[in-house]
Amino acid sequence: MTYQITAPLLDACVLGIVNKEDSYGYTLTQKVRELVDISESTLYPVLRRLQKENCLITYDMPYQGRNRRYYSITEEGRLRLAYYRIEWMEYKEKVDMLLQDKPAASGNSGTANKSGTRGGGIG
Repeated sequence: MTYQITAPLLDACVLGIVNKEDSYGYTLTQKVRELVDISESTLYPVLRRLQKENCLITYDMPYQGRNRRYYSITEEGRLRLAYYRIEWMEYKEKVDMLLQDKPAASGNSGTANKSGTRGGGIG
């Protein structure tokens, strides 16, 4: 992928996954890796940090004679996720405006047109 994922965006992705269902580390990593090229060694510090910031809690469940550590979102995590969702929508809208082919709906407010000249003057 061309674009780098930032720490807050990775936090938002993790919180979004865990908000849908509790997950253990390996499956969480696999879900993130389906969309973003990261390593497991990148994700575990994120999980520890979100846990330290009271956004996630953990619990262990036995599975085939071993314990799996599951991550569950907290109320603080849900609040953080809601904040990230708002921030993401604002950021995405701004980038979409820059990348779209047609001019912004605001009109000729001094921006350069396709010929490279500045608009907004009279004839």
